Amino acid sequence: MVISEKEPKRLLFCIAPLQGAYVHTPPAKIREDFEPMGLLKKGVPVAFLLALSGCASQGDMQNTQRDMDEVKTRIFQMEKDLGGVRSETKEGIEKTIKGFQTDIETLRKGTADLQATLDSAKVDMQVLTGKVDDVALMAKKPTEDISLMKEDSDRRLATIEDRIQKLEKGFEEFQKKVVETRTKDLEKSPDVLYQKALDTFRGGNPQKARELFTRFIELYPNHELAANAHYWLGETFYGDKKYDQAILEFQQIIKNFPGKEKVPAAMLKQAMAFKELGDVKSARYVLKKLIDDFPFAEEVKTAKEKLKEYK
Repeated sequence: MVISEKEPKRLLFCIAPLQGAYVHTPPAKIREDFEPMGLLKKGVPVAFLLALSGCASQGDMQNTQRDMDEVKTRIFQMEKDLGGVRSETKEGIEKTIKGFQTDIETLRKGTADLQATLDSAKVDMQVLTGKVDDVALMAKKPTEDISLMKEDSDRRLATIEDRIQKLEKGFEEFQKKVVETRTKDLEKSPDVLYQKALDTFRGGNPQKARELFTRFIELYPNHELAANAHYWLGETFYGDKKYDQAILEFQQIIKNFPGKEKVPAAMLKQAMAFKELGDVKSARYVLKKLIDDFPFAEEVKTAKEKLKEYK
C-alpha cells in the first residue's frame, strides 16, 4: 500500500494515541512506519490495523488486504518449505543413524570374527609349539644316539688301527726275518746267490739285481764268478744310463781279472759307455786294444764295426 503526501495528516487524526510518539517525526519516516509491513514489524496488532479501516479509503483497504494475503501466503509457503526441510532433515538423520547402526553391527560382527580368528590362531600356535617341542625332543634323541654311535665307532676304529699297526709291525719283522733267512741261505751257496741276481736282472729289475750282485762281490770277491758279477753289475749301471759307474765297474774286470773270458765283453761295453759320454777317442782306443789283445774273441767282430762307426 502506497501513502500519499496528504495522507499522513489524515492518519494523524485516526491514530491520535500515537501522536505523542511521532510529533517530531519526519513525514518520510512516518510513511515507512505506517506501511502495513512496517506496522507489523513494529508489533501493531492486526485488529488495530483493521480499526484504521474506518479512517482509510476503500482502495487502501484493498491494498492492505492484498498485502496481508501475500504475507500469509509467504508465511504459509515458508512454513511448508520449513516442514519439507524438517522432513528431509529428519529422514536424512534417520538414514544416517540407520547407516551408523548398520556399520556398528558390521563392525561388531567383524570384531567377533576377528576375535574368533585370534582365538583359533592362539590354539593353532599352542598346537604348533607343542609339535615344535616334540620335534626338538625327537631331534635331540637321534643326536645323542649318533654321538654315542660315533664314540663307539671311534673306539672301535682306534682298536682296529692299533691292531693294524701291530700287524704291520709284525709283518715287517717277518719280512726282515724272511730276507735274513733267504740271505743266509744264499750266502751259504754263492752259486744260488749269483743265479738269483742274474735272474732278477733278466727279469727287468736292475736295481734289485744290483743289490744282489754287490752282495755277492762283498761276500765272494775271489769267487770264480766274481768277474761275471762285476760285468753284470756294470750292465745294471749301463742300463740305467749311469755310464761313469758302468765304465768303472767294467774296468774292475779288465784290471783285476785279466785272464777271464768276460774281459773282451767288458772292454766292448766300456768303449760303448765312453761313446755315450761323447768321449770317442777313449772309445776307439779301447776298441783297438780289444782287437789287438783278443783277436779271436767273439766281441772282435762287433768291435771292428764300432771302430768304423766311431769317427
